[in-house]
This record gives sequence, C-alpha cells and structure tokens, in this order.
Amino acid sequence: MLSCQEVTEIITDYLEGRMSLSDRLRFQMHVGMCKHCRAYLRQMKATIGGLGQLPDEPMPADVRDEMRKRFAAWNDARRADAKKKPEPT
Repeated sequence: MLSCQEVTEIITDYLEGRMSLSDRLRFQMHVGMCKHCRAYLRQMKATIGGLGQLPDEPMPADVRDEMRKRFAAWNDARRADAKKKPEPT
C-alpha cells in the first residue's frame, strides 16, 4: 500500500488522470483508508477549482523570474537532500 508521503507526491498525476489502472487503484485504496489523505485530496480539488475561477491576468516578468528562481533553488535543495539519504538495503 502507498504511504501518505507517496500519495502527496503523486496526487497531481491522479487528479490529471496520468496514472495506470493499478496505480490509480493503489492510490484510491490508500485514500479510502486514510482520513488525512482524503482531506488532502479534497483540499487539492478545492484549490484547483478555486484557481480555475481566477481571471486570466498576465504575470509581471519580474515576478515570473523570481518564482522560477525560487522554484529552482527549492528543487536543487530537494534533490541534494535526496542524495544524502542512504539507500535502503
């Protein structure tokens, strides 16, 4: 069965329909048994629904560039942390 962390990592794939049948069933099985992940799934659906109703306004270039820079730094740090963890034996 999936862990809660795995659910949070693949929830976007689930919501966008990018999972195989077996992965989708494993996801649904976990969510069906875990009230915290059910709440997280509801929260993600509500967030997507709310964002879909926002007006489509262009983002200023400086804001876009800063967001990209911060995301790249976050992603680099996440990858560095993943490399530090010992491999399971």
